[in-house]
Amino acid sequence: MDELKVVDRENGSEKSEYDTTQFIVIKLGEEQYGINIQYIDNIVRMQNMTRVPKVAPYLKGVINLRGEIVPVMSIRQKMGLQVDEYTKATRIIILKLEQHGTIGIIVDEVKEVVTLNNAEIEKVSYDNNEEKSSFISGIGKQDGNLISLLDLNAVVAEKENA
Repeated sequence: MDELKVVDRENGSEKSEYDTTQFIVIKLGEEQYGINIQYIDNIVRMQNMTRVPKVAPYLKGVINLRGEIVPVMSIRQKMGLQVDEYTKATRIIILKLEQHGTIGIIVDEVKEVVTLNNAEIEKVSYDNNEEKSSFISGIGKQDGNLISLLDLNAVVAEKENA
């Protein structure tokens, strides 16, 4: 069987349809979202945050994580979903992003780690102007389930999408 090759425009490297990427599957409400595991630094239980005045409403405050001050945002509020309800399953995922540094995002639940190959990921087209679609980079298909793959740079970007 011939292997399909795709050239990555950003760095010119070849990717085969069998190349795989690992994602942590999280829940926000009833929806499942995937976060590329390469951006995840840590996953911590929900904890008290220090509020910061005069910031966007989706920025919930900062936490002290082993001596490092980490801003924490509500991904639900940023995406225009219902306000967070904290439970025993609520977690803060600490992300390390090149453009944005370290930031924490609040998620309802961390479910599992899945490995998707390139053939199982469909890119999202941006024909419509639905604001939530700009936070999604693709849709992963695994075992009959659809997992919306988050574009983390769009999610944590400073501009308000309201």
